[in-house]
Parts: sequence; C-alpha cells; structure tokens
Amino acid sequence: MRFSLRRVGYMPKELEEGILYVSDEFDIAVHLCACGCGLRVKTPLGPTEWSVEETKDGPSLRPSVGNWQQACQSHYLIICGEVLWGKRWTPEQVAAGRRLEEERRLVYYEELERQRGTPLRKFWHWVKRLFVG
Repeated sequence: MRFSLRRVGYMPKELEEGILYVSDEFDIAVHLCACGCGLRVKTPLGPTEWSVEETKDGPSLRPSVGNWQQACQSHYLIICGEVLWGKRWTPEQVAAGRRLEEERRLVYYEELERQRGTPLRKFWHWVKRLFVG
C-alpha cells in the first residue's frame, strides 16, 4: 500500500485508504490503518508528537505508528508514501516506549519553560543546577 498526502481544514467523515489527511490548523494527521482493518488512526502533530514531511514520492510520518491497543496490533512507518512494517512489540516494550515518550515530553516542556522563564526563574534554575548537577 502507498500513501499520498491530502491537506484539509477539517477531517472528512469518510476516509479513503492510502490517504494521509493532514490538518495544519488543528495539528493532526489521520489515516486508515495500513493493515486494512479500517481503524481510523489519529496522530497529533507537534514537537513532542508525530511529524509529517511532504516529499515528491509521498508523505513520511514519524515516528512509527503502533496500534497496540487495537485488535490488529499493527506497527509501521510511512516513509515517502510507502508502508514499512515493524515488528510486533511485547507489552513490556510498549510500556518502555510509553515511558520514554513521556520522559521526552517532560524534558522538552521543562526546557521550554526554562527558556521562557522570568529572570528570577532563570536565576533559580541556574542556582539549582549548581547544587544538583
């Protein structure tokens, strides 16, 4: 199966197979599961979530899609419009992956807050780093 990209303002009620629908306004991409089960897969877009890259050969969606809570348990990447199948993960791998995602988000937003902080808050972070490491 190959995917093409369709930019939309709002997601259509009925989705077509092989189309990655992207709403820049709502920072979301939606598609029908690549395995053919008919599942509507929603991937939020953002610096700590998924990203979509438009190439001449088709869209790329990163990181991989893992439908671990669904019956199909599919795991795949969409790269330049092509579906690249990943291995099925164990429940332990899924839990570890979720922990890493949460840690990555926490680090990202802490750094963002630190950069946006008031001069007093920046000073406090500097003092804290002196004693914590």
